[in-house]
Amino acid sequence: MAEQNRSIFGQTADGTVVELLTLRDGACACEIITYGGAVRSLTVPDRNGDPVDVALGFDTLEDYMAQDKYIGALVGRYANRIGGAKFTLNGKEYALAANNGDNSLHGGLVGFNAQVWTVETQSENAVTLSLFSPDGQEGYPGNLTVRVTYTLADGALSIEYWAKSDADTVCNLTNHTYFNLSGHGGGSGEGQYIRVCASRYTPTVPGSIPTGEIAPVDGTPMDLRTPQPIGVHIGDPFDQLTMAGGWDHNWAVDGWDGTERQDALRPAARAWSPDTGILMDAFTTLPGVQFYAGNFLSGCPAGKGGAVYGDRCGCALETQYFPDSPNHPNFPSTVLKAGEEYHSKTVYRFGSAPSAAVL
Repeated sequence: MAEQNRSIFGQTADGTVVELLTLRDGACACEIITYGGAVRSLTVPDRNGDPVDVALGFDTLEDYMAQDKYIGALVGRYANRIGGAKFTLNGKEYALAANNGDNSLHGGLVGFNAQVWTVETQSENAVTLSLFSPDGQEGYPGNLTVRVTYTLADGALSIEYWAKSDADTVCNLTNHTYFNLSGHGGGSGEGQYIRVCASRYTPTVPGSIPTGEIAPVDGTPMDLRTPQPIGVHIGDPFDQLTMAGGWDHNWAVDGWDGTERQDALRPAARAWSPDTGILMDAFTTLPGVQFYAGNFLSGCPAGKGGAVYGDRCGCALETQYFPDSPNHPNFPSTVLKAGEEYHSKTVYRFGSAPSAAVL
């Protein structure tokens, strides 16, 4: 491995070294830091072949540690929310940290996003990171070992997740990169187009906890099956949008019924920027995708090169099991049995399109 593909990004307060890892493949490049396993940059060609960094990120480790938006990070042990910060498994109730109102969000107070991952292997275009989460960390049972492999190849960034526990637990892993296909400093993304490949979603109560219903999108602003600018309906007087300040919901990816092979990728979403022509397709083996339009991004430290990241200056497409699944038996199960393996894969594929007409 070339030395320039791996360098020191900073140190935590206890002296732990955080590394910056660079992946390259043709005209594409990706930077990842070991703090939170976060994607710091993702450079892809625009319609003219010029490089554009489409991932929000920061210039210093201190900024990553100060921000609370999970920018770029790997998220676990349980991505998204668990209602009431508790769940019952095998007849025993487990209490979690309530770090989002009365609920637990993205793994708790010190989730996987705020821990330093270990580099297992790295090549020119791929890296495998690992993390050990001990029994009882943030209230979760079982000693959990996690590995995540980032691969940059053929115009796509793939993220492959693996986990194993020595006791029954719950596990839901995702990545929280915010994308702006006009460039990470391109300002509001409301003029960019979004499509979500889902005919159903999980409505929520205030606090973004699912009701347990898996509802049809038909006839509501939650119907994103046809590409449309993010800003067109985000402010509609619809209770789900009003409660969340815009789109921040889980959609049930079409075609997932729990019986297919775990490595079967399905289309989850598509995004496009009229400014750059950059087109991004998201594929996943998982049953859900959280489309978060970045409704509350304001308050971040300055981004790379001093870029201002205001509200809706980036959107996240977090592939996942459904939020609060441990408390909803009708949702796809997130229980990881002792000794069994968790495995999922998500791919973000990039290209270009000349206009919205071909989306």
